[in-house]
Amino acid sequence: MEGTINSTVVLEFNFCANRSFTLKFRPPSTHSKFCDILLKMKKTIIETNYTQTICWFNNTIIDIACAGKIYYENGNVEEMHKYHFGSNFDCSIISENGIYAFIYNKKGTKGLLLKNGEILREINRSYYHANDYEYPAAFFTHDNGKTYLIHCPNEYCRIDFENVETGEIITNIPERNPSDFFHSRFEISPNNKYLLSKGWVWHPVSLITVFEIEKCFKNPLLLDKSENEPKVGSEINTASFISGNEILIGCSEEEPYDEDLAEILPENSVAIWNIETNEISKPTKLNFEFGNLFAIDKKYAWDLYKFPKLINIESGEIEFKNEDLFSGSQKSSIISNLDNEPRVAFDRKTKKIAITTKGKIEIYSK
Repeated sequence: MEGTINSTVVLEFNFCANRSFTLKFRPPSTHSKFCDILLKMKKTIIETNYTQTICWFNNTIIDIACAGKIYYENGNVEEMHKYHFGSNFDCSIISENGIYAFIYNKKGTKGLLLKNGEILREINRSYYHANDYEYPAAFFTHDNGKTYLIHCPNEYCRIDFENVETGEIITNIPERNPSDFFHSRFEISPNNKYLLSKGWVWHPVSLITVFEIEKCFKNPLLLDKSENEPKVGSEINTASFISGNEILIGCSEEEPYDEDLAEILPENSVAIWNIETNEISKPTKLNFEFGNLFAIDKKYAWDLYKFPKLINIESGEIEFKNEDLFSGSQKSSIISNLDNEPRVAFDRKTKKIAITTKGKIEIYSK
């Protein structure tokens, strides 16, 4: 397999199952600016018999649905729990302390909330267009030590906080009147302060919105309509926290819905949005299709549309890619036409990305 930079072959990969290796690099002089990052690029292959769900915990990959099977990067494998769960589940998330997990179907209505690998209870979401967009779910650990599952158990447009131990939905008050927004792809900020929802509205248009979590605990009505969203004239199909107050945002190739604001984030471009000052950086045009972005820092991000690639979000260049590995076709929260997608997991602490393929897991790190 070969990696490329601007169509110039400069990398050689030596494959060795269950072992990691650093990429060999022969930099031509015209590409010397790429030397530093490429010399640090690392890939690990872990052989597997079968994977159902993957997520990161303590720098290991865990398949929660398969008895909590742990995959270490050195090739060791162990089972953390006793029970295997049905093949209907294809996604999982795990709480900060590793005690709780939630397994679910990305395009379904059902999920299981687990504690130490055993079922606490079933979790549901509205059937309305559930097979069209990604299930919204995230764990949040409060300063009081309690863990909450943030999801949409009552309506597709209504966010609720559920105490994982008791099942109490603490945001369930009669005054709730949520706006018409299909919440999806929840993400908690690194400082545990904000909730990001990467969803859509009719007809459909992909949008994002942000909530300040502690304020929503005190006043759940704030979950019904957030005023904290980037003021752009184009749909935002992808977003990822860079820091506690900065989010990488990406605009699709669709025509803008508000021409007066279109220049702030033109078609097929990315920018950094400061959610506290509401400032948006100068956009960078990308001359290729992209999908779900995973921010590494203010300069780099992973993109997994069709194949894994490392994007320089300042220059718009692809600095690393592996076209031999299919990493999915998801470009927004809407996934109605996507089936048999590989499992993907991003470790926000280490910035590693894991992708399943037949009989193995491939891990990329910068």
